[in-house]
Amino acid sequence: MTDTPGVDTNADETKLVAFVEKLMGGRVVNLTRQPRWRPAWFLDVEKNGEIIHLHARGDRKSNVVPFPELKREADIMEVLGQQGVMVPHIYGYCPDPDAIIMESIRGTRNVAEAASDEERRDISRQYIKAVAAMHRVPIAPFDERGIALPQRVEDIQLAGLNAYYPLYLRVKKKPEPLVEFALAWIRRNIPTHRTLPAFCQYDSGQFLFENGKITGLYDFEFAMICDPMVDLATMRMRESYEPLGDKFPNVIANYEAASGEPVDDATLIFHNVIFSTVAIGQFCGALVSPTPGDPHAVYIEWDISLRRVLVTILAEALKLNIADPEQLDAKPAPVPAFLRMMEDAVARIPTSDEMAALQKSETERLVEYQIVTAQYGAALDARSLDEAAQILGFRPESISAMDAALEAHVQQAGPGEDEKLLRFFHAQVMRDVQVYGPTRIGHSAQNVYLPPLR
Repeated sequence: MTDTPGVDTNADETKLVAFVEKLMGGRVVNLTRQPRWRPAWFLDVEKNGEIIHLHARGDRKSNVVPFPELKREADIMEVLGQQGVMVPHIYGYCPDPDAIIMESIRGTRNVAEAASDEERRDISRQYIKAVAAMHRVPIAPFDERGIALPQRVEDIQLAGLNAYYPLYLRVKKKPEPLVEFALAWIRRNIPTHRTLPAFCQYDSGQFLFENGKITGLYDFEFAMICDPMVDLATMRMRESYEPLGDKFPNVIANYEAASGEPVDDATLIFHNVIFSTVAIGQFCGALVSPTPGDPHAVYIEWDISLRRVLVTILAEALKLNIADPEQLDAKPAPVPAFLRMMEDAVARIPTSDEMAALQKSETERLVEYQIVTAQYGAALDARSLDEAAQILGFRPESISAMDAALEAHVQQAGPGEDEKLLRFFHAQVMRDVQVYGPTRIGHSAQNVYLPPLR
């Protein structure tokens, strides 16, 4: 394999190539690492004079996933393919390094690359039709593969929370008052009138298209059996950074036409709350006790964005119109010289390929984030402590003491305090967005958008 163009002969890739060649009965003539934070490769296999295009989806080997077995996703996609759902064909599973070996489907996710607005709308219709068909597939084959089948009505609605909650408890390193506030609201507002489960992608809105046609759905890492409103809820949350190609009210209307069932707006909003809550809980430990090799800048970016989504969707659920707080009135503190040294040193690191450039960019984002924290972190903390005093009756000595006291408070508070608590959390989150939004880590939070349902 040392003479194969495009192949990096490190240990994992050498083993991957050997496995794929044995699996496919051909020769790998090209292997390219996908430049992203999780391991993934594109492979070209020559067999009988033809080229077979494959994708190897690697294991992120992370402590932030509720379903750590990558093989689970391969099993799910295999069942979906057997049921006629538009997913890449699964050729096999490589145990070392862990990777799903699948068909490489052509296309892009970026609907801005469609030829026209009408083509974008048609792509959206095609995708929603595929999702509605997926929701109709029998769930027994998934049960046979070990995918949890909820039995009670509450479990259908709380499938996502039930999957993620043990992870949250395991990785949690400090008090999380906003998460605990949301959890209390969720448990008080379960839509028990929804009784029919379906197979759901859970982190939905992920598809590829080419020449105006959907080529496949992808990424079933978090898929589960639950209320189909979950998929519409997560599509809505993806809209601000990966639009679907049509206005969301039209997406809902297209789903109703394709499924023959009305969309339950309140239940969709309920699942917006669950998804943003469990996603924050998923990464909270990694921000306090980071694991070497984690995409640290990505986790900070997601945390800021998801907290903004959560307070926004809770305000919608509670039917509250909450204005953003006034801009933080504080002069920036001096930036420590060491951080300026770090900024300069990172800027001078040369890059030789896309992966090196990606790693350098992630480091630059972390340094930039820390510089802004040095400038405004104390002022943000002081404002939060002042406002927490109005809830707690005393001003905590530190942010850690504040979070502990607030967590204890929200865990025993009733619904009568929902508005007061949410207004506090909303102000706290939105001040973070104001301060960090101009940074590269905060850019996506600055652009969070939840489209109207109707």
